[in-house]
Parts: sequence; C-alpha cells; structure tokens
Amino acid sequence: MTPDPAPSDVLTGAVDLARAAAEETAGDPAVVGEHLGATPERPGDAPAAVLGEVVTHSFASRLPGYVGWHWAVTLAHVPGDDGATVDEVVLLPGDAALLAPAWVPWHERLRPGDLSVGDVLPATEDDPRLVPSYTTEDDAAADPEAQALAGELGLGRERVMSREGRSAAAARWLAGDFGPRAPMARQAPGPCGTCGFFLPLAGSLRNLLGACGNEYAPADGRVVAVDYGCGAHSQATLAAGEPAEVVTSARYDTAEFDVLTD
Repeated sequence: MTPDPAPSDVLTGAVDLARAAAEETAGDPAVVGEHLGATPERPGDAPAAVLGEVVTHSFASRLPGYVGWHWAVTLAHVPGDDGATVDEVVLLPGDAALLAPAWVPWHERLRPGDLSVGDVLPATEDDPRLVPSYTTEDDAAADPEAQALAGELGLGRERVMSREGRSAAAARWLAGDFGPRAPMARQAPGPCGTCGFFLPLAGSLRNLLGACGNEYAPADGRVVAVDYGCGAHSQATLAAGEPAEVVTSARYDTAEFDVLTD
C-alpha cells in the first residue's frame, strides 16, 4: 500500500483554528492545554485530491477529573478551498487515562438481598430459569378436581421454573445454612426427613427439600434439606442421666452468725 502523502500546510498550520474550536466546546479556555500534535486521517479509499484531507489536532486536557485525556479536533480541507473547516471536537482518553468501570447490565449487577420494599424485578424473556406453561381455559377449568391437579402441575401460570432453574435453586439451598453439611445438621438427633414438622415440597424437589414448620426451630419457615436437622426434631428425647441431688441446706456458711426466723 502506498503511504499517504503528508497533509498540506492548510491543515497542519490551522492550530489556532483547532484550539478555538476546542475552547468553544470546552466552555473555558483554561481547560485546553498545549498542542500535542496533528495526525492525518483517511477519509476513504479515494485519493485526497478527490475527497480532500482530514487531520486531527490534539490538545492536552486540563479539565479536573480527566487526567490523561486530550481534546481531539478534526479539521478537513476540501480541494480548491483556501481554508480548513472544523468537523468535530471530542474529549478522548489516552493510554494512561482514568476510565469509569465497564458498564454491566442491571440484571448482572443485582445480588440476592438487593430487592427492597416497592422495588420491581421483572424477569427477562430469555431467563433460562423459566419456561412457558399451559393455560387451563378449557372444559377442565370448571372441574374442581382438574383445577387442583392443574395447580399442582403449574398449569394456569404463564411461565414455570425450568429444569435448570429448579436445579440451581436446589443446589443453592443444599449448600446454604440449612443444608446437610451445616454444623447444626451434624449435631442433630435426626434428619428433617423423619421429623413431624417437616413439610415436603411438591414436584421433583419433594425427595430433596421441604419447609420447616416448627416455630422453635432455627429454620422455621425456611426451605431445609431432607438431610438437615436440628435439636427441635419431633422425635428428640432427653438422655436419662444420673438423678441430681436435691440440696435443701443453706448455700452459705452460717457458722459465724445466727439465723433469725419468724
């Protein structure tokens, strides 16, 4: 490829024009620093004699908070004209510029516990945790038994949890504070699966998880693993130990003084 010819003096010498444009855009001449140089641009594949010449002048930025940035003023020269025209003025970061962190979509920034009262968290159309369900707008909708079965299967809702969503939820709950590896479970007299307060979940998670219905248990109202357990197990019993001696004598020494009674 043949190297581009050097830009004409009309563009390289238009430093004052470029500075004036930068100062006008910045709104304050004090934030436009020294001239850093001029770089020729390629406006297209056609030769400069046809499309003209384009040069970008760079000026150091003195704008507070923009360390390492520079003002870039692009000038153009049309063949046959005596002067240059200003195409655009922008503030660009350099190699050592301070930049804001990369933008992350809100659904990737959100963390468990961020939702508060009044917040709305809409599910995306492509959420892998959800799949389309089926409606019950047919003859079975008037049948109470069919309605009960439809509710158990998730019919009547627009979307239900997918297999991926259920697997992710189960893995999260099993690895949490009420999973089988929790310290409480290791010291429990029995697993939740044998406890009378255990309420199994419906569907495919029935054999893995359920809810605790014991108000005295630390997991009351929480999803617990079948293999989790605590000291409030319905079958827990106190181990019979040595009978404690009942002490009826005074707990303090009365040898040095008299005890007055009514």
